[in-house]
Amino acid sequence: MAFDGIVISNLVKELNETIINGRISKIAQPENDALLLTIKGNHGQIRLLLSASASLPLIYLTKENKPSPLTAPNFCMLLRKHIANGKIIKIYQPHMERIINFEIEHLNELGDICHKVLIVEIMGKHSNIIFCNDHGMVIDSIKHISAQVSSVREVLPGRDYFIPETQGKSNPLSASRELFWEKAYGRPLPVQKAIYTAFTGISPVVASELCFRAGIDGDRPSESLLEEEKEHLFHHFTWLMDDIREGNFRPNLIKNGKEPIEFSAVGLTQYADYKALEYSSISEVLETFYADKDIFTRIRQKSADLRKVVNTVLERSRKKYDLQQKQLHDTKKRDKYKVYGELIHTYGYHLEENSKKLEALNYYTNEMVSIPLDPQLTPQENAQKYFDKYNKLKRTYEALTELTEETKEEILHLESISTSLDIAISEDDLTQIKEELVQFGYVKKKHTNKKTKIKSKPFHYLSSDGYHMYVGKNNFQNDELTFKFATGNDWWFHAKGMPGSHVVVKTNGDELPDRTFEEAGRLAAYYSNGRGTDKVEIDYLEKKHVKKPNGSKPGFVVYYTNYSLVASPDISEIQLVE
Repeated sequence: MAFDGIVISNLVKELNETIINGRISKIAQPENDALLLTIKGNHGQIRLLLSASASLPLIYLTKENKPSPLTAPNFCMLLRKHIANGKIIKIYQPHMERIINFEIEHLNELGDICHKVLIVEIMGKHSNIIFCNDHGMVIDSIKHISAQVSSVREVLPGRDYFIPETQGKSNPLSASRELFWEKAYGRPLPVQKAIYTAFTGISPVVASELCFRAGIDGDRPSESLLEEEKEHLFHHFTWLMDDIREGNFRPNLIKNGKEPIEFSAVGLTQYADYKALEYSSISEVLETFYADKDIFTRIRQKSADLRKVVNTVLERSRKKYDLQQKQLHDTKKRDKYKVYGELIHTYGYHLEENSKKLEALNYYTNEMVSIPLDPQLTPQENAQKYFDKYNKLKRTYEALTELTEETKEEILHLESISTSLDIAISEDDLTQIKEELVQFGYVKKKHTNKKTKIKSKPFHYLSSDGYHMYVGKNNFQNDELTFKFATGNDWWFHAKGMPGSHVVVKTNGDELPDRTFEEAGRLAAYYSNGRGTDKVEIDYLEKKHVKKPNGSKPGFVVYYTNYSLVASPDISEIQLVE
């Protein structure tokens, strides 16, 4: 997440286009470390969210309101006293830092014009919102930083405000060729790291992007670059700085399926394998990114307990299966004991008393065998001893064969549930998965009179040729799709030999184009355990040939004739129907 100086620069440009000369009509503090300013200007009423949260510092324009406490905190009351109805006359970013200064003009109690500066620092856990007078003295801040907390800078009323320069970084907008050469190539670091540690406001993502544009591996040591490579990288750096100076930004959001993975104010060509969405507003990018990210984070947190249950049972089942396989392997000698008993019956009549072994011809293999004997037993008793061993191992084999098959089915079932948790995108999806875990006794059912309404539905995609494709999110939906929704001539797809979703393509009685088969195969590959590989083998056949054995677990099917294709788990260009 690159909330860097370039994003800040884009924000400053946007704020200057929307709220400059606007008046602050409302000031609220919805969180201990966040402000919500309502500004009225030429573009109507706009809200500006400022957050100094250590975990999620933010600043963007929004249409959304947030509930505030009934009693306003002291910092909020102070701002209302000084700058309520104040006019924002200047918005700027100092030296590509992750800082935005708002210069505000207002009237004091005597009616005289005064100026104040509201400074928002977006610096991770050191983020803060600081209110200063026109001489740079701190009036107050949303977080008080004493000398005990920071040896670099105190942020307390009465102290002078300054930007701490602890990292020795340079302003990239004013970097000369000589300075870039010294900073990027003069230190024993990977070139990507050398760039983002040398220049203010450049994040690792942007440094990686610069290397990618220049066709250079960002992890290469800077001293290993050839002269032409160094020159080429510097040109890309210069072109990017020119774009920033001229305000040529490309606010964009990178998504992996529905999950947002990155955002930036410059084009990120290094994410060519993912879906890139461009916006006209960096505020919209930030609001969308963090809202969507919050959904996925919340889903992961809520799924953690279910995942723990599944992983615990899965680990136990795998250990049990390994033990059963070992025990099953030990029963392979059962037929040998049966043959020993038969040979003793056949040749034992001529044995001397107290013999310890019998040398005999195995008439099944035409080979001589040496059979150990108990000298204390008669030949008939030795034969019976081997028959008893055979029968015991035979019974063990029959019982273990059934138990091993049951354990294997349980492992496959749990792996399919684990895959369902990987692709869950809503709380309704998790509710349906939990219902399956309850049904099979992995999770205890909570007794309640309230009936949960399941709203989760399969993913719905549209092929390039206009055919509707559906993907089950979990085993219940897989069964529903395959055996209730699909008709006989619809096509059914599934990753071969691994847990994954059922994919159904509605044919409407048509013969499907090759491109639709290929896209459905990609969906089956993506929504399977093979999504992290380059290629996945996919089985596909008409739905009428897919059968569900009686008593089998949800999502389990059998089929005996099918076609196969190899698909890439890349669905970035397949249209998702919301």
